[in-house]
Amino acid sequence: MFENMPVITKQEIEDGLHFAMEQINRNLPAFTDQFEKAYSDNHFYEPVENTDWTAGFWTGQIWLAYEFAKAGGWPGADALRQAGEIQVESFLDRIEKKIEVEHHDMGFLYSPSCVAAYKLTGSRQGKDAAILAARQLITRYQPKGKFIQAWGGMDEPENYRLIIDCLLNLPLLYWASEETGEESFRDIAIQHTHTAMQNVIREDFSTWHTFYFDSITGEPKKGATCQGYRDGSAWARGQAWGIYGSALAYKYTQKEEYIEIFKGVTDYFLCHLPKDMVPYWDLEFTDGDEQPRDSSSASIAACGMLQMCEYLGEEEAAVYNRYAGQMMKSLYENYAVKNPADSNGLVLHSTYSNHSPYNTCNHYGVDECNSWGDYFYMEALTRLRGDWNPYW
Repeated sequence: MFENMPVITKQEIEDGLHFAMEQINRNLPAFTDQFEKAYSDNHFYEPVENTDWTAGFWTGQIWLAYEFAKAGGWPGADALRQAGEIQVESFLDRIEKKIEVEHHDMGFLYSPSCVAAYKLTGSRQGKDAAILAARQLITRYQPKGKFIQAWGGMDEPENYRLIIDCLLNLPLLYWASEETGEESFRDIAIQHTHTAMQNVIREDFSTWHTFYFDSITGEPKKGATCQGYRDGSAWARGQAWGIYGSALAYKYTQKEEYIEIFKGVTDYFLCHLPKDMVPYWDLEFTDGDEQPRDSSSASIAACGMLQMCEYLGEEEAAVYNRYAGQMMKSLYENYAVKNPADSNGLVLHSTYSNHSPYNTCNHYGVDECNSWGDYFYMEALTRLRGDWNPYW
């Protein structure tokens, strides 16, 4: 597949990261004491308080920009570090005061912000905040069913469910287990991974967004694709979470079955891409459909493929490395912001939530930048550039 698609060059990787670094530095006056809104409006982010599940992705961009600036001796590294440290203080305050933390997205919030800060600078505040966040995350563990409940009251049967996104929240637990020596973090992460993999992956390796369990017995009940076009279709971002999530599952457990799941969900994703390798918001759609794209899904998938390349044989790794490089070439050339006058974000044409005749989603953040799309674009470029110590 896609044999004739070009791969991003080393110079394009450098140029992409350099623009991102400069764009983030330009944004610091508005986004140091506050955070990016989850998605842009008319391609420009507005500053908001640290309350949404997406805030960590902005701080993660700051840390990736800091790494790039420091390694290259570029101006602005000190300013980026200072901004990152101010945001870490905000995350510590948020978890200590339990501000909007009754959900499973502690990993999205605290891995690219506070774990990153600890790894890069030895930040004590970052470490303390991330461990508190891990403790908050395991309060959502449901022993009946053996999974971490996504959101809603823990005693509400209608919310007795997990979603595929949570696979990216689990590295926070593995990290916390290593830092504290407490096996309970790791045990819960392993159990959730097993439950998710058994239920959100369909026979054809497409994925459910959500899976419900019986609150009395813990038995699996049904899957649903709440953010996709319809039940039974494959929501593009959910499929991408499956790619990255299965790669991380193998990283931390070394279970061979997760390699096969990775190959299955990745091949399904690749086989349902349009010609430019950047998916529509649901994989039901392809070239010729008048539907919005979700560029963030391509970046997430590229990160997952590059993560798994570390564990595959040379020949297989080369194949997935090429796919990732081709996707990033397409994003860099056709989707990335090139002029600050056009946007204060990094990547256009993402979709946060799109309404369809078959779902109940609100329509917002469609054909815009979004914070995780910008973050994973930078992460993928950073991975392609060379050695990197992941935040996940």
